[in-house]
Amino acid sequence: MALAVALVALVFIWGCGFSQLASAVGSSRPRLAGKRVTENFASLRFEEGYTSLFGEDNVKVAEDGKAVMLSLDKRTGSGLLSQDMYMYGLFSASIKLPDDYTAGVVVAFYTSNGDIFQGTHDELDFEFLGNIRGKEWRIQTNVYGNGSTAFGREERYTLWFDPTEDFHQYTILWTDKRTLFFVDDVPIREIPRTAAMGAHYPSKPMSVYATVWDGSDWATKGGRYRVNYKYSPFVVSLSNLVLEGCAVDPLEQFHTVSCPADTTSSDSLSQFSELSEDQKALMEWFRGKYISYSYCDDDVRYPTTPADCPPRDPHKKIATAHVRFGHHQRHRKKNRKSHRSSSGAADAVVSL
Repeated sequence: MALAVALVALVFIWGCGFSQLASAVGSSRPRLAGKRVTENFASLRFEEGYTSLFGEDNVKVAEDGKAVMLSLDKRTGSGLLSQDMYMYGLFSASIKLPDDYTAGVVVAFYTSNGDIFQGTHDELDFEFLGNIRGKEWRIQTNVYGNGSTAFGREERYTLWFDPTEDFHQYTILWTDKRTLFFVDDVPIREIPRTAAMGAHYPSKPMSVYATVWDGSDWATKGGRYRVNYKYSPFVVSLSNLVLEGCAVDPLEQFHTVSCPADTTSSDSLSQFSELSEDQKALMEWFRGKYISYSYCDDDVRYPTTPADCPPRDPHKKIATAHVRFGHHQRHRKKNRKSHRSSSGAADAVVSL
């Protein structure tokens, strides 16, 4: 009898633990156990880390400097740029996207060094693609290294929340061993530095940018729906700005960069890039429910699976349909409508 009671109790305890794990991984709003990655870093005021890039009056900084609004109207888009370049780091912003009709509108939070290393630039992207009324925004991540723009490593997703209703935190963690993308501290993508990736892994100092611009030619249904300026201005709000990393002079130091041990160097940041079991479960949850495209499953663009793709279950490939990606030209003149150009956009095969 005592043994039976003990077994029942053990099953109950195990069941509770399993239920909690299932709740964390299978719920519509995942929960994180332990401290969140971004809680380890303090935010800064706009003038402490950023400067206006383009758009003049379309960049509006709050009086306390803790928030900034970027807007796109018929005259111009807008953007901001970090004052320093970083050799690895954690870059984060809490972003609230415009609502209503946003087809053709592209919001980007990204790192790049295209102004200095033209033709061999590196880049890590969060891109948010607007949509027609009633359809959700989509999020896209990408990675370029050493000018590898002809080879796209795009992934696209939907989100488990409406990004127009409130602020949500978007984070890029870049170290010499791996890169991670987080949404509200939930890891959504991991890019390990591998021999197969070679020089395509970003490895030169980069600046941090946030922009809003007109991507009509490709952003929504391959250019089928364009920006309708009747609904402008399209306003993007950013707060909780985090810039943590080793600031360097790219022209003098990028070949032999070494940060002091007491800074947020790649070594100290690496501890945050090692995912816990809870984080891995959350990433699996997200990718199982919300990913709509991966370059690793695109056998039209890449008939031979790229060597840097991890092994995949052939029965769990992502469904595909046609879409276009833009080839972006950075830092266009300030009075242009868009900060990036989508001329030369390439057809791809994805599910949206």
